Amino acid sequence: MNTFKNNIKILPIVLMALGLIGMAIGFISAPSSIEDVEQILASQHHDGHGEAHAAENHDTHKASHGAEAHNDAHAEKAHGHDAHAKHNAKHNDKHVEDAHGAHEKHLHHVLHQLQNKPWAALYIAAFFFFMISLGVLVFYAIQFAAQAGWSPLLFRVMEAITAYLLPGGIIVFIILALSGFHLNHLFVWMDPEVVAHDELIQGKSGWLNVPFFLIRAALYLAAWNVYRHFAIKFSRKQDEDPEGNVWYKKSFKAAAVFLVVFIYSESMMSWDWIMSFDPHWFSTLFGWYVFASMFVSGITVIALITVYLKSKGYLEKVNNSHIHDLAKFMFGISIFWTYLWFSQFMLIWYSDIPEEVTYFVTRINDYTLPFFGMVALNLIFPLLVLMNSDFKRINWIIVLVGVVILVGHYIDIFNMVMPATVGSSWFIGLPEISAVLFFLGLFIFVVFKALTKADLEATGNPFLGESKHFHY
Repeated sequence: MNTFKNNIKILPIVLMALGLIGMAIGFISAPSSIEDVEQILASQHHDGHGEAHAAENHDTHKASHGAEAHNDAHAEKAHGHDAHAKHNAKHNDKHVEDAHGAHEKHLHHVLHQLQNKPWAALYIAAFFFFMISLGVLVFYAIQFAAQAGWSPLLFRVMEAITAYLLPGGIIVFIILALSGFHLNHLFVWMDPEVVAHDELIQGKSGWLNVPFFLIRAALYLAAWNVYRHFAIKFSRKQDEDPEGNVWYKKSFKAAAVFLVVFIYSESMMSWDWIMSFDPHWFSTLFGWYVFASMFVSGITVIALITVYLKSKGYLEKVNNSHIHDLAKFMFGISIFWTYLWFSQFMLIWYSDIPEEVTYFVTRINDYTLPFFGMVALNLIFPLLVLMNSDFKRINWIIVLVGVVILVGHYIDIFNMVMPATVGSSWFIGLPEISAVLFFLGLFIFVVFKALTKADLEATGNPFLGESKHFHY
């Protein structure tokens, strides 16, 4: 058993407390009425922000006033011609009514977007930390399926990170369920009024319906957590019986089965939990794209926690070659992520089919900085730094690159979710920062508590000796 200093225990509690306070303020300060939206749009217009909303608002008012002026003009010309004047007045009153209706509809749309903002921030952070844990679970299973000899010294770190899978998954499921019960407007296809007027979403209703959606989510989470439960159980049993390899063989078989199940369930999860925010759009690469993001993020967190534990005197047998291999994975999967990102972007952008390219047009026009910024963070920086083999063995460089990669992939998830839920009403403010603080605190708390539950060496693993003498 291991113990950690009080600061690693106090820090997550402080982060969670600050995060909860900030998220509460974010939800409370969200607009609750059309009048609040009008005030916000007016203040944004005066401050030079929200130009798109102000322009749309101005155009709607212009149409309304134009109709009124048109009505007055007709009324003057029709003086003395009562029948003709009444006809024109009736026609233009309807025009004014339509203009005001469009303005009202626009305000309701902005209201939903601004109300979505704290919910979207909560969901992005919840999903981001959950996907880190899931990415580590896949990496852990791959080590057993491949019978890797270099990594057993890192197994306890991986097992501790995957401990977040259950609480993190429950939180994500609760947010999805609350969306299904219409407590927010994150998933547009869950709104009956929208579906009633959208033939394309109606055509997908066999898959995109709330009961089936939540059943699938429960099945994904159950499958992943069941594997995690038995993987940890077999690992502990192997420690108790180091002479035989019965439990290691069970770990191998369980990992092989899990990887087959995962490759299907992860793709469907990506469609459900991310891609369905834009129900009119789809990409056949999307499951792989989300997988690459979670995979590199998970490996990065393994490296960061390993470096931290070594700096505190733990994991003494872990050497620079282990760190070097983790850094190679960080580098290689970053390139793989870039390949998938560019393949998806280039094919859609070049073909320029309206219903496909609108996904990227929205992000380039309204999310220019985060859209291109995350490409720089996820590709250019890791590429330039980790291309050097010597840098892969320097701990502070690994930490620096790791933090940049995690920030980049958080922004990647931000880009996937925000345009469809918040539109152009986005900015990284208190809800986003607070949500990250809360889930970061919860993640640290769960992971380091799990690290105290067992020896930091998988003492019964048959490849432990090879891992201890691993040099590259």
